[in-house]
Amino acid sequence: MPWNREQMAARAADELQDGTYVNLGIGIPTLVANYTGDKDITLQSENGMLGMGPFPFEGEEDPDLINAGKQTITEVDRTSYFDSATSFGMIRGGKIAAAVLGAMEVAENGDLANWMIPGKLVKGMGGAMDLVAGVGRVIVVMDHQNKKGESKLLKSCTLPLTGKGVVDRIITNLGVLDVVAGGLAIVELAEGVTEQELRDATEAAIV
Repeated sequence: MPWNREQMAARAADELQDGTYVNLGIGIPTLVANYTGDKDITLQSENGMLGMGPFPFEGEEDPDLINAGKQTITEVDRTSYFDSATSFGMIRGGKIAAAVLGAMEVAENGDLANWMIPGKLVKGMGGAMDLVAGVGRVIVVMDHQNKKGESKLLKSCTLPLTGKGVVDRIITNLGVLDVVAGGLAIVELAEGVTEQELRDATEAAIV
């Protein structure tokens, strides 16, 4: 059975290493904060927060504590705050070990499109371009197919790119894939999903 959003977020949390600074994108990646457990992970948000905790319980929200997606979050005992210039300095300076991002499309060579669909109103790219260029590792968490049942893992992206050849690992509702020479390599299948089902749902080359 394919993974749901929570299971995808939990699987992404397994990728994070103790002692690292990690940025979480909007969408499914924000759920990763709920699954870091006892790991010594410091979560960074480009709106100026280092040390994000999990989402608050209902009724305990602080409207002044938000992530880059404007969702209410919690702080931890080592949380610090700063302006966005400092935040982007961390990202551009290579201080962030990994970013967990959502995506609309990923190409078999690691190209990423995750910020706009032509003709739809967007508020801007945000920090996505800086993240894919500045962090050590880019992990994408996304549904394997769109609402029409079409693959979102493509031979080449059709939407405007966020970055070229930047994705390292992809976690979808069907499994985990790595970007390697010649295409994508299957690392893990969601429980109950067969390799053939994943291949049938994927336009990108699987090696």
